[in-house]
This record gives sequence, C-alpha cells and structure tokens, in this order.
Amino acid sequence: MRHLKLVSSQTPLGKEPVLRIAFASSDRQTINQHFGAAEAFAIYELSQTTFQLAEVAEFHGRDTDRDGHEGKLEAKVALLQGCAAVYCNAVGASAIRQLLAANIQPLKVDEGTPIEQQLRLLLDEWNNEPPVWLQRSLRQQQRSVATERFADMANEDWSEEG
Repeated sequence: MRHLKLVSSQTPLGKEPVLRIAFASSDRQTINQHFGAAEAFAIYELSQTTFQLAEVAEFHGRDTDRDGHEGKLEAKVALLQGCAAVYCNAVGASAIRQLLAANIQPLKVDEGTPIEQQLRLLLDEWNNEPPVWLQRSLRQQQRSVATERFADMANEDWSEEG
C-alpha cells in the first residue's frame, strides 16, 4: 500500500466542525470502484463551507481482489478510521457490517460520479437538510470535542486563591 497524507501550512477549514469523507477512486477524480476491490481511496476533509484533499491511499495486488479472504477488508476499514462516510459504486454485506461497526457510513453512487460534484452536493445537504448519517456524525464529533475540552480543563492547574 502507498499512502500520501497532505499537510498544509494554511488550514482553510479553521475551527469549524470537520468531517472526513472517503471516495473509492482509481483516478482521484471520479467515484469508480467497488469498496472491496478498490485500488485507491481519496480522503477529503469537509467543513460546512469548504473541502480539501487530505489523503490518498493506493492498494496493490491481493488487497484489490474481489474474491478471497475477508482480511483484505480489515486494512481498508482501518485506513478509513475516523471517516464519517465512504462513497463507492458497490459494497458487499460483510464490508457494510465492518464499516458500520467502525461508525463509517457506506454510500453507493453511480460509477463515474465526479468527486467534486458529490462534495458540493454534500455541502448543500449539510447546510439545508443533512441526512441522518451526517447528523449522527456531527453529534459524535460535538461529543468528542466536549470530552476533549473537559479533559483539558481537568489537566489545568486550579487554585482557590483569588
């Protein structure tokens, strides 16, 4: 597997809530892969107003075969850990179970759907009528941020002196 994580000196997403969304894509332009046989994933960070490419991972050889042992799915699900959703052209029942157990929503779209088009549609849904899976992901993120804030406050030195 080859894995590229992009690091930006400027973060256009700022302090807004950010979701990670994955796309099964061999060309990084269109959604054109079955989840289990995906040769590559493009992972984007999405806020309520913008999006940016964050990671690209490519699989080779046995990791992309449709048939074979279930272990090939584990590496893909592990790679997508922290993503709210993965868009693909098809996904098997076993992969669906594993993705949902990892809190990743599998979403099926037509082959050749442009990634940018899907991201713009998702931005529109987020700002108007978010689907249930998106609402759930946002709530989970808010709980996580609140828990981190509480932990930070608990670790601060507190003094009763005025």
